[in-house]
This record gives sequence, structure tokens and C-alpha cells, in this order.
Amino acid sequence: MNETYIPNPVDTSDICLPEELQPLSEALAKNTHDIWARARMREGWTWGPVRDDRLRKHPDLVPYEDLPDTEKEYDRLTSAETLKFIIKLGYKILNHCV
Repeated sequence: MNETYIPNPVDTSDICLPEELQPLSEALAKNTHDIWARARMREGWTWGPVRDDRLRKHPDLVPYEDLPDTEKEYDRLTSAETLKFIIKLGYKILNHCV
């Protein structure tokens, strides 16, 4: 473990996500959970009522909709911060749905 590592993410506190990006942010949160769950399952993890690293059991191996809000918040924070970072870099998110 590198004890000198100090995380230094880009400060996005000056970026406010527009309300119209909330559905995108929630979709990204769900997708983030699904990517995490698929990776765990490929590693042999299955659902269990409590986390057990030895037996590879995890209570969050459920559909995103079935997660408690406290667990969804981790994915929501990740998605919101990703969108804010994209905006901070100067990109614009446009809806080109037909």
C-alpha cells in the first residue's frame, strides 16, 4: 500500500447539474451498479444477506431498483461527479434522441 497517495479529484463544487440531467445521472448510477455487479459475478460472487469475502457473498448483488437508498447514493454520487467533471472540462451534454 502506498501511504503517500493522497486522492486529489478535480474540484467540481462550482458546477451545478442542470435539472434536465437528473434522468441521465440516475441512468448512469444504475449502469454503474450493473457494471460493478457483473464484475463481481464474473469473479464468482453471489448474493448473500451479509457480505462474506471468504464465501464471496454480497447483499448488494441485486437489481439497482432493489438497493436501499443508502447504497444507491454511492452510485448516484459517482454518476453526478462524472457529469460535473465532463461539464467542468467544457463539454456540453446534448440530447439528440429522435
